[in-house]
Amino acid sequence: MKKLITIIGPTASGKTTLAAHLAYSIDGEIISGDSRQIYRHMDLGTGKDLADYSVNGKNIPYHLIDIADPGYKYNVFEFQRDFLTAYDSILSRGKQPILCGGTGLYVESILKGYRLQPVSENKELRASLEGKSLAELTEILKGYKQLHNTTDVDTAKRAIRAIEIEEYYKTHEYDDLLAFPKMESVIIGVDIDRETRRRRISERLKSRLEEGMLDEIKHLLDMGVAPDDLIYYGLEYKYLTNYVIGKISYDEMYSDLEIAIHQFAKRQMTWFRGMERRGFTIHWIDFNQSVDEKVKQIQSILR
Repeated sequence: MKKLITIIGPTASGKTTLAAHLAYSIDGEIISGDSRQIYRHMDLGTGKDLADYSVNGKNIPYHLIDIADPGYKYNVFEFQRDFLTAYDSILSRGKQPILCGGTGLYVESILKGYRLQPVSENKELRASLEGKSLAELTEILKGYKQLHNTTDVDTAKRAIRAIEIEEYYKTHEYDDLLAFPKMESVIIGVDIDRETRRRRISERLKSRLEEGMLDEIKHLLDMGVAPDDLIYYGLEYKYLTNYVIGKISYDEMYSDLEIAIHQFAKRQMTWFRGMERRGFTIHWIDFNQSVDEKVKQIQSILR
């Protein structure tokens, strides 16, 4: 068995269910590779689907979910640190670590084998970027050659922070970075066709709104989380918060959010295909198989 199994896929591809069933079959534990599921009280909007971690009456242990308060700006540097703590803990118990998530930057920061460093605020750079549109900032971000995250960038604040990070690493050699253990991992990708993915995204958005996603946003605001801090998290938190504070209508919120999630899923797949170009081998398995068939295919790949 490899020391790490990684399961990736776009939103609504069923990767969490697959990871849980795989963990059940090989005595594994799951480390979440999602940039927003680390926050407490942000359940429906982040798609935690915690019920998926129960398989045949057994609760599958998971890590890096519900570890930070909403409003906090958790980052990839903290993720690398917390991943290693969870990873070492799982191995110490003789269990199989499974990294599962759709945040390309987080996943690749582990698989690349180097540790990034915290980047301080660059006030001069921020001043030069102030007033630029999200589209303009995204184009600037795409111009950097090193590892950059465009999958989660759907607010100007996050785009500016991503550019700030890239600018730092442009002038700092990787030799200066702290060592990070080389991860030998089998990477499994869930291959879901575009139309099925779009249908599942639309169905899931409708379902989560019916389950009380708006109430979740209102509760977070009542807790004292600032609207701008929720908007920073993007997607559901951006559009639902703007609706709750009266900036957009319900119909605008629903329509624009649905489009944004479809675009997000497309960006995720672009990232994963980019990983292949950067030298990673991804074993793609068909979404349309049953979960048991997928698990058997993965077990075959692992042999």
